[in-house]
Amino acid sequence: MKEKSEILIVFSTELEAESLLNKLNEKRIILSDGNKFKLKNLNAEILISGIGIPATTYSLTKKIISKKYDLIINAGICGTFNDDLSVGECVSVISDEFADIGISYSDASFKTLFEEDLLKPNKYPFSNGELYNPLKSNIDTELPKVTAITVNTVSGNTEQIVFRKEKFNPDIETMEGAACVFVCLKEKINFLQIRAVSNIVEERNKENWNIPLALENLGGELFDILNKITIKE
Repeated sequence: MKEKSEILIVFSTELEAESLLNKLNEKRIILSDGNKFKLKNLNAEILISGIGIPATTYSLTKKIISKKYDLIINAGICGTFNDDLSVGECVSVISDEFADIGISYSDASFKTLFEEDLLKPNKYPFSNGELYNPLKSNIDTELPKVTAITVNTVSGNTEQIVFRKEKFNPDIETMEGAACVFVCLKEKINFLQIRAVSNIVEERNKENWNIPLALENLGGELFDILNKITIKE
């Protein structure tokens, strides 16, 4: 990265952004213009994209048109399909895909646009229908590397959960990740996707969620990552 690195940190909600804002406040790092801060030789900016694929695609695209960034970090909470991941654990996403954009049939089956030959699975930025992060980073090496799906409707019933696990074999799911990855790959911007597990993907039961723990850990991990960027430089 160059002498003054420009970093954009993308959250879908203000609640998720508070995970980092609380850590900055704890370290007495002052924000300018409500969403910008400096950390050594790092210029960082926070973007609240809004929830979901359309809002994230629009907000991020509009942002990068007006300014060039060296690294974009998409951060937030997620649900996990993987029993080896614990609630509160932070992960780094190495591949993502849109899991509910496709064609449904009368027998309740579902095919992706790639399976229907409406999109080419290996036409950039896709590789076998997935979106991979090509960045070889040394700032997130301690985090578990996971695969993700991005959905318009989060998994909340057994039939849907079983189907998505069998078809995509994901570790986690979010509502924005692949949108951010898609934009970054198309525009050839380095990126990371850092998530904290707030819940196990199961029949919807928010009593089993622990969003405060996930956000606390997310804020700490993001602050550590930002410091590693400055150390590397």
